[in-house]
Amino acid sequence: MDALAGEVATQDGRRLTYLEVGEPGGPLVIHNHGGPSSRLEARPLANSASRNRLRLICVDRPGMGQSSPQKARTYSGWADDLVAIADALGHYEFGVTGCSEGGPWALAAAAYIDPLRLRHVSSIAPRSYGAFGDNWAAEYLSKIDALGGTLAQRFKPAFRLMYASLGITAKHFRGSFVKQTRSAVNDYDRQILLRPEIATNFGDACAECFAQGSGGHVRDAELLYRSWAFDVTTIKRRVHMWQGLDDRLVPDPINKTVADRMPGAVWHPVEGAGHFVAVGPGDDVFGIAAEELGAP
Repeated sequence: MDALAGEVATQDGRRLTYLEVGEPGGPLVIHNHGGPSSRLEARPLANSASRNRLRLICVDRPGMGQSSPQKARTYSGWADDLVAIADALGHYEFGVTGCSEGGPWALAAAAYIDPLRLRHVSSIAPRSYGAFGDNWAAEYLSKIDALGGTLAQRFKPAFRLMYASLGITAKHFRGSFVKQTRSAVNDYDRQILLRPEIATNFGDACAECFAQGSGGHVRDAELLYRSWAFDVTTIKRRVHMWQGLDDRLVPDPINKTVADRMPGAVWHPVEGAGHFVAVGPGDDVFGIAAEELGAP
């Protein structure tokens, strides 16, 4: 199917916009996009969703893309939003996936949503920077990412300025933004980003993140770096953790530590893969989702 745009209204009057791909009659999977990114991240996942007969919805988180801003962002609040989306789309059972900055929101769903409803969770190269305390993974990060964590906690004006600058580049200099990203990743990721359709969609998805400015992304990222409000060591339900072993953006020791300490984790290391592991072995990722959700 062609991508379909839609929106869901929350009980408090907010608008959550989404892009739908895959099989309209299949089991529902709600995908949490990375950052900076947006609902347009559904497009490179469309073929894997279709082959596995899944109805895949990628939703703009609050203040990003076209979704309404929300000042008081919480992990439990987003879990409530995910349930509201499933309800609005007519699904009792559903699955959740999340990539990069979207990965922690998938883990939060595992922590807060009833397993009788949430039948599948995949967290893909998650930026698990607050899993065990404020900016606990700083030693594994690049200097710029570690600095971001420090600014998020100690000097918020500079943190906001950092993301405003990122937004200007992503919106107005897309070619340069994609080129900068290619220079920061490994060859596995670089080959993915050299594919014209992937590069174009990546640039579009990142630019759309800042359609309302950088405030939504700032609130999102602040929560990732601070000590999380939920405890991954208490998550006993099955959670699939996907990780490229040559990820230059989120090095694998970060998420291997999370997986080792989370009782329900199923660790899926991908040799040679980088940060764009959802695009490479996407059929494997969504194949497991289809199996656990009983796709036809």
